[in-house]
Amino acid sequence: MSYHSVVCVKQVPDTAHITGEAMKPDGTVNRAALPTIFNPEDLHALEVALQVRERFGGTVTALTMGPPKAADVLRDCLFRGADRAVLVTDRRAAASDTLATSYILSRAVRTLGSVDFVFCGRQAIDGDTAQVGPQLAEKLGFPQVTYLEQFIDLRDRTARLRRNVGNGWEIVDVRLPVLITVLDTGGQPRAPAARRVMRYKRARVRAELEAEVKAERPGAAGAELTAEVERRAEALRARGLLLEQWSLEDIQADLTWCGLAGSPTKVHRVQSIVLTKSGYTEIPPTEEGIRRLIRELVVDHTLG
Repeated sequence: MSYHSVVCVKQVPDTAHITGEAMKPDGTVNRAALPTIFNPEDLHALEVALQVRERFGGTVTALTMGPPKAADVLRDCLFRGADRAVLVTDRRAAASDTLATSYILSRAVRTLGSVDFVFCGRQAIDGDTAQVGPQLAEKLGFPQVTYLEQFIDLRDRTARLRRNVGNGWEIVDVRLPVLITVLDTGGQPRAPAARRVMRYKRARVRAELEAEVKAERPGAAGAELTAEVERRAEALRARGLLLEQWSLEDIQADLTWCGLAGSPTKVHRVQSIVLTKSGYTEIPPTEEGIRRLIRELVVDHTLG
């Protein structure tokens, strides 16, 4: 039996390297000032999907939503073994919160056709909400298993999975199709394969070709640019290197559920917290030590 796994991946800013220069005056992160990386737990989700294909057969499709540059993570997925890669990119999807993002991804998954597994990383490091996976499962009408640690077995379209429950673990059986969110203990991501890197390093989405042509021919007319983009796209398609690029129309998305219009999340206030105290205070594990700690927190207005 052949199983179709879809892995939702995301390109995120490298939040481990946030400095004062990377912050805007309003306290938000200037994403353009940070390098971008493959969201760490999504790499583990990809690894689990690849292991399912190797053990039980099937195909793996990498799916991401973002600007054209997000094609970088799709190429990385191909380097590591994915069979297909799809980018959903559309300016009208900008500023989507988790609700709008999960809606757009649900439309993309539906557009892919028959799907047995949807794998997601537990959460993205730029938001840390862990909401997109469960919201996507709800919109697809799939059962969900969160916090996957181990994919144990698959028989008669029933998957046996081990999931982390915080202070222990549990084994669950679930019928397909299913959405699974994966922890960073769910499987050690494999390195990109050298042969696949050589094969797919020139793979592009159409938006990347458009940007390249405009940069090379800044004075060219629109018709000339379009013709050159089409020529390059056809050359890549013939070699299996033209990555799929979908707009909101391609996935038949309702625009009222996308971007700002479909994002009910509102940021009330962003506050920068600056820690000024040097050194540390050692609190003895005694009743008096706890009282002293509480007094200090009240005086500093941390409490009260």
